[in-house]
Amino acid sequence: MSKRIIAIVAGGDSSENPVSLRSAATILEHMDKERYEPYIVEIEGKSWQVHVKEGVTAPVDRNDFSFTFDGTKKNFDYAYITIHGTPGENGVFEGYLRLMRIPFSTCDVLASALTFNKFVLNKTMKSCKVNVANSRRLRRGDVIDPDKIIRKVGLPCFIKPTDGGSSFGTTKVKTREQIIPAVEEAFKENSEIMIESFMQGTEVTNGYYKTRKREVKLPVTEVVPKSEFFDYDAKYNGKVEEITPARISDELRDRIQDLTAKIYDLIGCHGIIRNDYIITDGDKINLLEVNTTPGMTATSFIPQQIRAAGMNLTDVFTEIIEDSF
Repeated sequence: MSKRIIAIVAGGDSSENPVSLRSAATILEHMDKERYEPYIVEIEGKSWQVHVKEGVTAPVDRNDFSFTFDGTKKNFDYAYITIHGTPGENGVFEGYLRLMRIPFSTCDVLASALTFNKFVLNKTMKSCKVNVANSRRLRRGDVIDPDKIIRKVGLPCFIKPTDGGSSFGTTKVKTREQIIPAVEEAFKENSEIMIESFMQGTEVTNGYYKTRKREVKLPVTEVVPKSEFFDYDAKYNGKVEEITPARISDELRDRIQDLTAKIYDLIGCHGIIRNDYIITDGDKINLLEVNTTPGMTATSFIPQQIRAAGMNLTDVFTEIIEDSF
């Protein structure tokens, strides 16, 4: 039987492009080469290139999601999406694949778009009785009133783009004077930003996926940043202590895992997700965000949690891919 040709889709148009490419390298390394013929497809703007071999690329034909090399045309059978940011995490690329009738690893268009916009996710989850921070949204051109912001969300607070990840453009604000500069910084990343009240507590993160055959509740990781909050340096440059499994009670662990599974079904997710939470006084679980294309770099949480669960990445990738067929 011929091997399925897999596109590991990475890159994207956001500040997270380099992180995405690192995730793609991990996925390529661990994908079952006996079963699949995988290629990294790098997307940036209108440039879609497939990495045919070391140092050699070929253009992707967007008419049918194929490429031709040395006179041989190959059509991709499947897309394993690991773009962190637009267009792979917000449903745009998923919409293209839907038109092409090509299965993919992530959530569908609506779920991707909903989770990518942190403010919309916040309000949706609040309506579903999931605990979230108080927040308000600003669009470029809105009047910025620091006093009104303080009345709404208090201090300290977080100011960040509604769309984006890896904490780009995110500032922890402690004083009134910091609000305007933080707003300007967030607007560098996106035309819409959100201001969110600060919650004091323990940060944890939890991965989950479900196939037609089973559900997998991954271990909970405790996140202890060495900086003010879990920013880019903490995420990717080692300035954080990550403890898997988290130092929490079995009862709290079970509640976190059950909530992740509940949110997965509420939103209608597919593939692997990772939810970030803050545990505040009284073991209250507060949702921070839902990541539908979680990082897969060597230092990322999902690979850590998979190893802690006694599983391996190769089997998990195979399980996700085969579930689509």
